[in-house]
Amino acid sequence: VSVAESGGGSVQAGGSLRPSCRVSGYPYRAYGVAWFRQAPGEQREGVASVDSDEDKYYATSVKDRFTISRDEVDHIVYLQMNSLKPEDTGMYYCAAMKNGAGGYNYWGQGTQVTVSS
Repeated sequence: VSVAESGGGSVQAGGSLRPSCRVSGYPYRAYGVAWFRQAPGEQREGVASVDSDEDKYYATSVKDRFTISRDEVDHIVYLQMNSLKPEDTGMYYCAAMKNGAGGYNYWGQGTQVTVSS
């Protein structure tokens, strides 16, 4: 299984970005995917996740601003980020977890998101 992110960037506060995550090498409905982020000097935190049944989770800090979605055709998971705030700045990582596994074992290299005030 390989995981690769793309689509980060720099925007001003209030703007939008849509990073994407491609998961390869495993059946599409056999894994869940999550986005994490880590700001400099901070611990990594979970942002949003979607499992193989399309159940979704959002951190309180991003609820109503971020939307996670899966594209079954291209095996891509998107994170639509609207109304971005400077505190959303960080390295965003995508991770995949096989159904039944105890945690996220497959990680991408990350994509940088910078929000200026």
